[in-house]
Amino acid sequence: MTEKIRIEEVARLAGVSPTTVSRVINNFPTVTKANRAKVEQAIQQLNFKPNIIAQRLAKGKSDTIALVIPRYEGIFFSFYANQIIRGVGVAAENLKLDLLLHLSSGRDEPSAMMAGGILFADIIGNKKALEGAQQAGLASVVMNCLLEDPQVNCVYIDNNKGAQQAVEYLLNLGHVNVAHITGDLKSQSAQQRLEGYKAIFQKHGIKIKDPLIVEGDYSRPSARKAMAALLDLKTPPTAVFIASDDMAEEAIAVILEHGLKVPQDISVIGFDDNPICLYGSVALTTVRQPLIEMAAKATSLLHKIMSSKTTPPPTKMALPAQLIIRDSCRQI
Repeated sequence: MTEKIRIEEVARLAGVSPTTVSRVINNFPTVTKANRAKVEQAIQQLNFKPNIIAQRLAKGKSDTIALVIPRYEGIFFSFYANQIIRGVGVAAENLKLDLLLHLSSGRDEPSAMMAGGILFADIIGNKKALEGAQQAGLASVVMNCLLEDPQVNCVYIDNNKGAQQAVEYLLNLGHVNVAHITGDLKSQSAQQRLEGYKAIFQKHGIKIKDPLIVEGDYSRPSARKAMAALLDLKTPPTAVFIASDDMAEEAIAVILEHGLKVPQDISVIGFDDNPICLYGSVALTTVRQPLIEMAAKATSLLHKIMSSKTTPPPTKMALPAQLIIRDSCRQI
C-alpha cells in the first residue's frame, strides 16, 4: 500500500484533510489541539508509520536543494544528465544554495534528508518520491516533463514543436519517405517527438507509413537495430528523424556500413545538439533543446518557492526547441 493511500486513510478515520495529517506529522503549529488529537489517535489506531524521508526533507535547511536523476547505465556519459547537473550546479552556486545529488533507481526515495527543496530531472520511476515531497509540503519542481496535476511545478522542453520543425524541414527539402526512430516511449519526451513527427504528416495530408516508425530506447544498440531494419525495407527512407543525437550518430554508422552516404543517399536529423555530433563523419543537423536553461530556470523557480512566505501559484513553463541546420540533410 502506498504512502499516499495510508495518509488518506488516516485523514478519513480522523475526519480531517490529508493536508492536516501531513501538518500533524511534521509538527506544524497551525493545527488545532482538537484536530491534532484526532489525527494522533487515528495514527495510533492504524499503526501508521510516516514517511521519514519526506519528513526530514520538509524540515531541512532552506539553503540546500536536492537534484534527483533517474539512474541508468552510462549516466555520467550522458549528455542530458551532464547538462542538467551543470545547469543546476551553476544556478545553485549563483543563488548560494548547497546541492545534493541523488541517483534514483525508481525503487527508493531521495536520501537527501537535509534538503529544503527538491528538483526532479525527470519523473520516470520517481512518482512515489514526488508524492512524498508534496505530502510533506516540500518545495519541488519537475524538469523535462509536463504533469497534468495542477499543483506540480514543471519546467520542460516543447518536444512536439521541436520534432515538427525537423520533419517540416525534411518535407520542404522534398522528402516524403521520412522515417522516425523513437526514443524510449515510456518517457514523455519520446512520446511528444513521435506526436510531432505524425502531426506534420497529418498537416500536409500525407499518409503515415507504419513501417517507417521504429521504436528505440535512446541507446546506441537500439538505434543500430532500428536503422538496419529501415534499410532492409523494400523501399528504404530517403530521410530519418531520430529522437536523439546519440542514436543518430549510431544510425549514420550503420548507413555507412551498408555502403551508403549521408546526406547523398539518406538525410538524417537528430535531437539534442550534442557537441560531439559536430565531429563525426558529417556535421549533424539537429534540434537543440535548451537543457542548461531548463535546469537553471527550474533551480531559480525552486529557490523562489522556498523563499516565499506564502505558497506561489504552480508554474508550468515550456521552453522552445530550435532546429540547427548543418550538413546531414540534402534537397531531393
